[in-house]
Amino acid sequence: MERHCVQTMTKTEGPARPAAGVSVKVPLLDLKAQYAQIRDEVRPIIDEVCESQMCVMGPHVKALEEEIARYCGVKHAIGLSSGTDAILLALMALEIGPGDEVITTPFTFFATAGCVARVGAKPVFVDILPDCYNIDPSRIEAAITPRTKAIIPVDLFGQLADMTTIMEIARRRKIAVIEDSAQSIGAKHRGKAAGQHACMTTFSFYPSKNLGCFGDGGMLVTDIDALAERCRILRVHGSEPKYYHKYIGGNFRLDAIQAAVLRVKLKHLDSWSEGRRKNAANYDRLLDGLNLTRPVIYPHNESIYNQYTIRIPNGRRDAVQKRIGELGVGSEIYYPLPLHLQECFAYLGHKPGDFPVSEQAAREVLSIPIYPELTGEQMQAVANTLSQALT
Repeated sequence: MERHCVQTMTKTEGPARPAAGVSVKVPLLDLKAQYAQIRDEVRPIIDEVCESQMCVMGPHVKALEEEIARYCGVKHAIGLSSGTDAILLALMALEIGPGDEVITTPFTFFATAGCVARVGAKPVFVDILPDCYNIDPSRIEAAITPRTKAIIPVDLFGQLADMTTIMEIARRRKIAVIEDSAQSIGAKHRGKAAGQHACMTTFSFYPSKNLGCFGDGGMLVTDIDALAERCRILRVHGSEPKYYHKYIGGNFRLDAIQAAVLRVKLKHLDSWSEGRRKNAANYDRLLDGLNLTRPVIYPHNESIYNQYTIRIPNGRRDAVQKRIGELGVGSEIYYPLPLHLQECFAYLGHKPGDFPVSEQAAREVLSIPIYPELTGEQMQAVANTLSQALT
C-alpha cells in the first residue's frame, strides 16, 4: 500500500532572499480579483434570476445539478444550502442516528464531526497522515465496531484521501462511505475524480472554495439511484408530493441566484485550479531551503490546492504568522485545535496526546495565499516575508 510520498519539486534556486522592505500587500484570498474577471458574465445571469423571481430551486438549480454531475462523472447531483447541510443530508439518507458510530478525522473543519453529533451518532476519530493531513487508512480498521455505520474521510486542502484503500476496507466490512470533498471538487485520486469513489460525496460552495458562490451553497453527488431519490425528498422537509411528508427532512434547498453564479464559475474552475497548481509549483521553488515543510502531493493524486499549507516547526508558527502579517501577507491556521479537544466534544472523553499527529499539525500548519490571480511579484513578496520571519 502506498503511504509515503516524495515532494514533486526540483531544486533550481536557493531560498528567497529577504528584501530591504516589503511594500507589496498580499491578502490570503482576493475574491474581488476573481470577480473582476467574470463580472460581465455574472451580472446578466443574476438579473435574469431577479426578473424571473424564481428565487428558490428552479431551472438554474436543475441546470447546475446536471452540469456538476457531468463534471464529476456521476449520475446524480443534488443542490443544497451548504456543504454542512450536504453532510447532514447524507447521514440522514443513510438513517444514521443514536447508537451508531461514524469514523472520521479530528483534523478538519467542525462540520464533519458536528453533523455526526447532530444526528445523534458518535464521532469516532482516527488520526491523520503526517505529510498530507488526510485520515490514515491503516488506523481505520482498529476503530471499527459493530456500531460503525459509516466512514467520512475528508479531502483536505484540495487533495483526495486514499480512497482506494478506504473503499476496500468499507466494502469488506460493509460500511458506507461519505466523502467530505468540501475543499476538493475537481481533484483526482488514481485518475478518478472526487465523487467517483464513495457512495455519496459532498461539496461546499462557500465563497473561499475553488468553486464558490456569493454566499452559502453545497452539493451532494452519488451514483446510487435510491439514495439520490431519498436525498431529493429529504432536502424539502421530506415532502413527496408537496405537503405530504414521507420522511422528516429539512430545508436544505439551494437558492437560484447561487446556482446561477456557480454555473458561470464552473466554466472557469479547471483553469482556476490549474492556476493554483502553477502557483504551488512556484512556491515550491521560492521556498526551497527555508526552515519549513512544503505541501506534499502524492504522485497518484492531482490536487486543486484549495490551500497551500506549510508547516513551521520548533514552536515558531505563531510568531512567524504574526511577523508576516505585520509585513502585509495574509495567512490562516487551518486548524488550530483538533476536534477531539474541542469543548463541545468533551463528552467523548478524549485528552491531549490521543491523536498526536493531528495535535502536532495543529501547532505547526500555516496556509498562505494561493489563489490563481496572484502575481509573480506578490508570490515573491510572500517568500521574502517568510524568509525574514524565519531568520
